[in-house]
Amino acid sequence: MLHTLIHRGRTSPFDALREQFDQLFERDAESYGLYGAYPVDIREDDNHVYVDAEMPGFTAAQVNVTLEDGVLTIEAQRDEKEQTDGTTHLRQRRYSRINRRFTLPNTVDEDKVDAKLEHGVLHLTLTKREEVRPRKIEVK
Repeated sequence: MLHTLIHRGRTSPFDALREQFDQLFERDAESYGLYGAYPVDIREDDNHVYVDAEMPGFTAAQVNVTLEDGVLTIEAQRDEKEQTDGTTHLRQRRYSRINRRFTLPNTVDEDKVDAKLEHGVLHLTLTKREEVRPRKIEVK
């Protein structure tokens, strides 16, 4: 099969391998539900938990964030726009659904969450409950 791919106009065997890998990953990712597994960073300081999630190509209207019973859910979906003119030679852009879930520590105040989508990155700031924040004690 690799030999056949090389002779279909590919310039090198690496192009053919890359194409096979992409097809295999795409098929496996779809069957294992990995589509939409965009990178997420979670960090915290004394007062907040911060979540930064890559959401390339999504608008704020396409993103849904919920926090319930300590579970943060980030969902997004965009519809595929059917291209009716011309012939498609390569299709790699995803028109899919993202669904990520994270269990957060019980220190988070579920009523104090700020969400902002900037340059393809969803920034969440979750405020910790007052009673779990470190308090500075004055020494006399």
